[in-house]
Amino acid sequence: MAEQRDDGKPGSEPGTDIEPKAGGQPAPQLDEEQLRQFQQFQQFQDYLKFTEAQQQGLVPTQPTQPVTQHYAQPPGPPSGTLVPAPRPRVPRWLRRLGGKLLAWVIVIVLICVGATIAYRQIFPSDAGQTTAEFVQGGGGKHHTNQVLSTNPWEAVRAIYDTIGKPYPPATRVEKVCLSMSEQAQAEFARNLGYPDCATAVPALNAKVTDITPYIYAVRPMSSVVPRQNLTIHSCWYSIRGGPLLGSFTLQEVEMGQWLITGHANSPEPCPAPPTGN
Repeated sequence: MAEQRDDGKPGSEPGTDIEPKAGGQPAPQLDEEQLRQFQQFQQFQDYLKFTEAQQQGLVPTQPTQPVTQHYAQPPGPPSGTLVPAPRPRVPRWLRRLGGKLLAWVIVIVLICVGATIAYRQIFPSDAGQTTAEFVQGGGGKHHTNQVLSTNPWEAVRAIYDTIGKPYPPATRVEKVCLSMSEQAQAEFARNLGYPDCATAVPALNAKVTDITPYIYAVRPMSSVVPRQNLTIHSCWYSIRGGPLLGSFTLQEVEMGQWLITGHANSPEPCPAPPTGN
């Protein structure tokens, strides 16, 4: 017969019976480690009962023994805290499509930037330039726009007309100098005693004393217009009311326009004017 303990409960200490077997035979003896594992197993069973009661909405009964921290659930968020929903994963095909669209956008932007740079190299802007800087560059607008006269006689008459009339100074300089090439501008200013075309034009305007005879002095000498270079001499005309402007050599350029490409002082003696109907 098993010896009775002071507390009257069998198996309360290591090495004692846990519970008598059926038939009154004693249970096998458990050492301290086996007893600890048995107690953990009982705690795990109590935890399962507790969670099952929570899922069914029942008030859970107090477990016979407290659940150890080893089996406790992780703490949830505080009451009233909004838990962000997980971000939906973007489909792979949509990510690939977005990458291709971004690549095309970058290509288009680079093409536009390159085209803009090329256009500015071919057709430089006159923004921020002074009138002298603009006319010194020759303008170049006659290559793509019809800004010059389509008659050589009218082109020279326009020089006298612009210098003689009371145009705004900047407008007068542009109309006269941009009707000439860069070489002609330099020759025009040098032959008449000025450093550049932009300086020569207002100085010549100041010498005009009678506008009407001055601006109408130049007229066609022939109805035949050559298709090559043509030189028109101021000494062919009786210029009154202002300074003689010398000899102008012109050449036909884009869109049938006539550009002044050379300048010289009036020769002596003056050559005979052309004839023809």
